[in-house]
Amino acid sequence: MIRWGKRFLKIAMILLALIVLIAAGLLLFPQMFLCVDSGPAKADVIVLLGGGGTHERPEYAATLFLGHAAPRILISGAGDDEINRRILIKEGVPARDIELEGKSRTTRENARFCAAMLQGEKVHSAIIVTSWYHSRRALKTFEHFAPAIKFYSRPAYFKYKHSNWSRDFSRRVYLEYVKLPGYWVAYGVWPF
Repeated sequence: MIRWGKRFLKIAMILLALIVLIAAGLLLFPQMFLCVDSGPAKADVIVLLGGGGTHERPEYAATLFLGHAAPRILISGAGDDEINRRILIKEGVPARDIELEGKSRTTRENARFCAAMLQGEKVHSAIIVTSWYHSRRALKTFEHFAPAIKFYSRPAYFKYKHSNWSRDFSRRVYLEYVKLPGYWVAYGVWPF
């Protein structure tokens, strides 16, 4: 009986140490877990998600477009869709190659509304441009709502280095650890 108690205690301590190590790794190196970058890809469209810290998302989407990653850009997100459109045009993207989805207010709505548009247009592949810390949840949400479309993740790397983070930015990054399981529970979006 005592032998089982010691063995159980030893296993519990090992499990606790593993949990502490994993938690420390997630907090100290969120880039390794939250950031998903598919690498260079060609697709039918670039889907630019609204939000972000500055204008890194539309600037990066323009870079991909001008590098011939896709022939057009779909901007998704209410509020900053027109701002992102103006930035894209300023960066050299022709207005005729930009389409707007300006109703969505969440990543889930981005995926649902864009999925309907993309499926209606018979799109087979899309590159998602968002911030690095948002890229895992965005990619998995789009894959969940449009499984017939091949999605690639090409995140912008604004404030990727931990030394450049502000308190507000840290909050955004660490909030992803709450949103990932939240999307799994609420919408069935598996984060892995």
